[in-house]
Amino acid sequence: MESFEQLAKQYEPMIHKVMRTLHIYKNQEEFFQLGLIALWDAKKRFNQEKGSFTNYAYSYIKGRLLTEMTKSNKYQERSVYPKEEFWEVIEDPCVEVPFEVKLLLTYCDQLTENQTKWVLYTCVEDLTVKEIAEKENVSMSAVKAWRKGAKEKLRGNLEIRD
Repeated sequence: MESFEQLAKQYEPMIHKVMRTLHIYKNQEEFFQLGLIALWDAKKRFNQEKGSFTNYAYSYIKGRLLTEMTKSNKYQERSVYPKEEFWEVIEDPCVEVPFEVKLLLTYCDQLTENQTKWVLYTCVEDLTVKEIAEKENVSMSAVKAWRKGAKEKLRGNLEIRD
């Protein structure tokens, strides 16, 4: 048999024709390479007793390209790529809401500075007692004392407002 380079050159128009009939417009180079691989496989598997090589090569190449198109379409359907507008709409969860802090501070007017810190760290930043103690460089029992005092004063403050 002739060399594969000669065969590839001879059947190159056929590969392009199959690609046009299948309306392949994306990744054309990849599909062309896949067509050459299919031509190589067809050359190895061809049996002269069953018909002409041209018909066999055409069917083999077209089948291989169709299989690859199916795989690539399934992959694209299963992969989600949000549009650019999606990223513009996402709200940043780390943004502090100033109104929320002002509202909390209206309830903290009778609290000490440390008790107010506990309220803000707990309600706004969602920190634990341990995290507050580490951030303020104090013991956990000190933060618990702030919490206890703040809760008592806030309960009394809320009962008065009712």
